[in-house]
Amino acid sequence: MSTVKIKPPKGPLERFLSLFTEVHTGEGPTVLLLTLNLFLILTAYYILKPVREALILEGKGGAEIKSYAAAGQAILLLGVVPLYGLLASRLPRQRLINYVSLFFIGCLGLFYVLAQLRVPLGVIFYLWIGIFNLMVVAQIWSFANDLYTPEAGKRLFAIVAFGASSGAVFGSFIAGRLIGLVGVYQLLLVGGFILILSLLLTNLIEHRERHRAEGGVPPRAVSKAEEPIGAGGAFQLVVKNRYLLLIAFLMLFLNWVNTTGEYILGKTVAQAAADAVARGTSGGLSKGEYIGKFYSDFFTVVNLTGLLAQLFLVSRIIRYLGVQAAILFLPVIALGGYTLLAFYPVLSVVRWVKTAENATDYSLQNTVRQTLFLPTKREEKYKAKQATDTFFVRAGDVLSAVLVYVGTTWLFLETQQFALVNLGLAFIWLILAVLVGRENRKLTALHPGEPR
Repeated sequence: MSTVKIKPPKGPLERFLSLFTEVHTGEGPTVLLLTLNLFLILTAYYILKPVREALILEGKGGAEIKSYAAAGQAILLLGVVPLYGLLASRLPRQRLINYVSLFFIGCLGLFYVLAQLRVPLGVIFYLWIGIFNLMVVAQIWSFANDLYTPEAGKRLFAIVAFGASSGAVFGSFIAGRLIGLVGVYQLLLVGGFILILSLLLTNLIEHRERHRAEGGVPPRAVSKAEEPIGAGGAFQLVVKNRYLLLIAFLMLFLNWVNTTGEYILGKTVAQAAADAVARGTSGGLSKGEYIGKFYSDFFTVVNLTGLLAQLFLVSRIIRYLGVQAAILFLPVIALGGYTLLAFYPVLSVVRWVKTAENATDYSLQNTVRQTLFLPTKREEKYKAKQATDTFFVRAGDVLSAVLVYVGTTWLFLETQQFALVNLGLAFIWLILAVLVGRENRKLTALHPGEPR
């Protein structure tokens, strides 16, 4: 006589999380811990950002050095990413994450001591934090990709990504208030303490996932946690795999377009501020105050829109339309936005184009790009993801800086012409997104049931 196995009912946590996405019985604690982990990491990063600005701008030529920082970070990543891959080849995931995290935490303690000794740290810290925020975030997403099947990840990553979005908002909010209480350089210690809490959470998740299977036998994917990540260098894995190479170029063009768009916005805001002050319509604000108020309002709207989209739209778009369609949203928005800017380059239009672009980037696009690694092999989740999410991101920033330099110095382009260039880049980005979506569908169909 056959028996029907009845699924246990969802607990209160799973029922609550199911308001935002489909959460199965037993999945709630781990997804909540991962969300809190990303919340802590992004909170720490945004608490450290004011220290970055203080250190770089108090020295001579700080503003100019900032513009060259992306190139310096990209050069450093050519060495750092292979080193990370070498460690991953020799260490299991828990030790890899612990060692890398402890290195960055230790650096913060060292920076604090050197800052007290008045050692010039502007350039070093600026380069360091630009690598830190990419590598540590990519690493925790690699860990999440290693825990979940493609099916589960597509459901749950929308919640996990909310931790990053809310951490960025909370970190920005609390940083200014902490400076008044403890001072600028003490934020280095605050950030380090938060990262220690994040690392403890990672180890708690590791312990929980290792012992969550029935009968105390770890799942196949979790049992691999004791093994080194796998052979192969980070860049070699990307170059030899069509899917990973497409993701790499997708990240490059995404950041090339976005960073150039930030230049268009900044240029338009500065001109609008100067015109408002000259006409006496700035409400008594100076040019700097006008710009500051604009960006304050702009970031508030972008962050709020992104948070709401993350909570209520992202999981549903991925669930009902799939990754192949979801990955097209941002390049289509960029295409439409820069087409509009090419003909109407006024501040109100630029503002709402960038609001739509950035809010979608921080919510839907961020979640989708994490799901792209769900059907990949373990070494690709850790090593190749470090390459695509660090070096190729910074390479896009470098290409944008080159474009702006050539466009302003030699070609004398106006914002409309930069919008037209971005329109062409966005079209290439859209083609890459289509190709990545197709490859993702093929890989997911081959490996639907478990982490690889």
